[in-house]
Amino acid sequence: MSENAKKDYLCEAVPAFNIATAMEEASRCLLCLDAPCSQDCPAGTNPGDFIRAIRFRNFKGAAEIIRTNNVLGGICARVCPYEVLCEKGCSRSGIDKPIQIGRLQRFATDYEKASGFQPLEKVEATKEKVAMIGSGPASLTCGAELAQKGYDVTIFEEKAIPGGVLSYGVVPARLPQYIVDEEIETIKNLGVKIECNTKIGKDKTIDALKAEGFKAFFVGAGIQAAKMLDVPGVDLDGVTNAVEYLGAAKPSNGDIDPGNKVVVIGGGDVAMDCATTARLLGAEKTMILYRRTREEAPAHKIEMSYVEELGVHFHYGFTPVEIIGENGKVTAIKGKGFRDDSIIQLECDKVVFAIGQAADESVKEIADLKFTPKNTIIADETKDCKTDIPYIFAGGDIVNGGNTVVQAVAVGKTAAESIDKYLSEEAK
Repeated sequence: MSENAKKDYLCEAVPAFNIATAMEEASRCLLCLDAPCSQDCPAGTNPGDFIRAIRFRNFKGAAEIIRTNNVLGGICARVCPYEVLCEKGCSRSGIDKPIQIGRLQRFATDYEKASGFQPLEKVEATKEKVAMIGSGPASLTCGAELAQKGYDVTIFEEKAIPGGVLSYGVVPARLPQYIVDEEIETIKNLGVKIECNTKIGKDKTIDALKAEGFKAFFVGAGIQAAKMLDVPGVDLDGVTNAVEYLGAAKPSNGDIDPGNKVVVIGGGDVAMDCATTARLLGAEKTMILYRRTREEAPAHKIEMSYVEELGVHFHYGFTPVEIIGENGKVTAIKGKGFRDDSIIQLECDKVVFAIGQAADESVKEIADLKFTPKNTIIADETKDCKTDIPYIFAGGDIVNGGNTVVQAVAVGKTAAESIDKYLSEEAK
């Protein structure tokens, strides 16, 4: 792989605003009294207020508004589907086009880091010990919120690098790793401790942690078992899945063999990230095979448009029926029309399944909780994140089966409030 290809892979796709362009964009704000943009943010990041702050050149104030409401504000600025959330609610749409809220949020959080401003202050840990299981966005948010309330928080992560899907599953073109590292460092500066290479249920148990003084637990372990189709040839060399493909590429800064002719199966954002990875790392040809139409694809259209601009070829209306090989290696994939009997055959040396993920059976080793048939934990994350065990709470992908980062932030905040209420009542 050339150094230029690796550089392209690590470079953010969307350019950042500078002060002049940020001020110009913020000046388009209509200063709505009801701020529908703020109402449409699941995490309550409050774009109405931070856009006002930017408009009047109060950049630190904007950063403080964001960070106070969303400890992962810099990450969400890059990966949020803002076109269907805050920007969809923007009143400016009735005149010309919505304000670029995501880019303004990114500007403010980037300014925060560049200026050395620290809007969140560390609170002395005088309350009980609380454990987060998993270090994805829900756990990071929950841990940070509890630390700000004075709890002694430790996050346990089974992998070598914290961040969950943020570190292993989102292509750097959308979310550079240094941004994830900076956000996690901000959380650690609040007093949150992180122990990696520690799998709860195997390396440590809930009972052992209780013996160490932990009084409550939040399970935000995520879903890591990739789904595959049971078709002939699925075991050939060159067939992989999104979890393995993205999980190898990002931590190594793109130091993988992406394949020369790559076919990605799926139509969601993860499939787009796989195609982006292949294309930016130098694949001669990258193709996406999706069973439905472009309009029916679950990927956000802004991500699809970016992938199209990269030169990725889409083949809509086909589902894989056979992977063809020679000498044990992939040479082609055959697809059948989803709504008719048409056949397509694509030459390739790499096939990446990006058709969703599921909860791994090993999650049941954490605790004797109630699970759904899909191995997700039964908890009401829209209300209080409680499980059937009073001191264990759960939320994020391990409960809902997969959602956005900003929704995980919202869940983390809900869980923190619920844990605080539970421990406060226990202390009476």
